[in-house]
Amino acid sequence: MPPASRVLKFYPGCAASQFPTLFDTWRNGFLSRNAQQLEDFKNRMTSTHQPWPLSWIARTHRALVFGRRARVLAGALAPLIPAEARSVLDIGCGDGTIAGLLAERRPELAIEGVEVIPRPTCRVPCRAFDGAKLPFPDRSFDVCLFVDVLHHTTDVTQLLREAARVSRGCVLLKDHLSESSFDHATLRAMDWVGNRPHGVTLTYNYQSLGRWKEHFVACGLRATQISTALPIYPFPFSQLFGRNLHFVAQLAKA
Repeated sequence: MPPASRVLKFYPGCAASQFPTLFDTWRNGFLSRNAQQLEDFKNRMTSTHQPWPLSWIARTHRALVFGRRARVLAGALAPLIPAEARSVLDIGCGDGTIAGLLAERRPELAIEGVEVIPRPTCRVPCRAFDGAKLPFPDRSFDVCLFVDVLHHTTDVTQLLREAARVSRGCVLLKDHLSESSFDHATLRAMDWVGNRPHGVTLTYNYQSLGRWKEHFVACGLRATQISTALPIYPFPFSQLFGRNLHFVAQLAKA
């Protein structure tokens, strides 16, 4: 029989009779350590307490960029949601700030989200998923939404294809455009500042517009609208961090 199911027989007074107790002590300690490691990882993802300078970077980013970015993106995405839509799935919704702002602009929408590690303070109903397969049947939502999610994956088509499967109507996408090495370096710096303090996985998987269009076709989607007119940063920061590095797109099923 397998080692885990072997029966060990010991006799009273035998030194080996202490083995089960020693094993239980080791096993409980091992499980406790691993449980603590998992809990520590979860806390890093959800906690607002980070070591300096990450805590300072997080506070500065939230004060100078976070609120304006959320308002600008919600304002750009809301008109792209078809008038007849009633349900939206925000994939990688984070704390639900943008989803919450969309709900304020479009109160007829029922918005929910999915996250690898849902945050307890999320502003919309959110369930966990494995980061690869959405836990919903085909055609479950009118619209699926990504906001700066796909460039954190190693294969952007994996989740994009899943969104096309789950959507009844269209997929909305906000992400980055990288047409040069300078674009890529700028986006890496922006990504690190905005996400590293929160423990977000950084793969720096940026795409050119041409590559995005190839991905859309591969996932059975076509772009009906694409816009880079997103004033996320005020002047003069927009001259470096704006300049068509960001886009929103409405994608219809081909």
